[in-house]
Amino acid sequence: MRRVSVVGISGSGKSTLATAIAGRLGVPWLELDSVFHMRDWTPRPIPEFRAEVDRFTSGEGWVVDGNYSAVRDLVWERADTVIWIDLPRHLVMRRLLSRTLRRMATGAELWNGNKESFRFLLDKDESIIRYAWTAYGPLRDRFERAAADPANAHLTFVRLTSRAAVDRLTELPRGGRDGTNDDRRLR
Repeated sequence: MRRVSVVGISGSGKSTLATAIAGRLGVPWLELDSVFHMRDWTPRPIPEFRAEVDRFTSGEGWVVDGNYSAVRDLVWERADTVIWIDLPRHLVMRRLLSRTLRRMATGAELWNGNKESFRFLLDKDESIIRYAWTAYGPLRDRFERAAADPANAHLTFVRLTSRAAVDRLTELPRGGRDGTNDDRRLR
């Protein structure tokens, strides 16, 4: 395990886990949101976004977190492992709501000067809470299909279905696995 894609719904803990894995492996980490969202939440043009991700993933070892379909092919072609955080919806929603409200209350900067705003909670098109609720099922279906897709046979899929499994993952021994696609579930 040297080139890792960490995926999951918003609020599942992708960035936290990706940071821990990158530290354990001694490789750089890239949060896709930080590249895609420019100042004032302006989306980076897709060709620029792809070029940034292409440069980052050309290295020998890295961890990338995020679900952007615009760059998934680049990331997964070069990855050896996909870690899918698939926690129960009620847990993700509780964590996401808490995190979002905390960020709003403290004015924490996320990326490129962007901050979450209370207006985003009420805006049906901008609400991360609404997005996570409605995208939960379709995203889960997408990753189940991807794990079973022969085109992804070069990837080892690790599906984490509990907080304890997420915690245990950072305790795995250093080094890689054989690269087979075994769709392991850690519970």
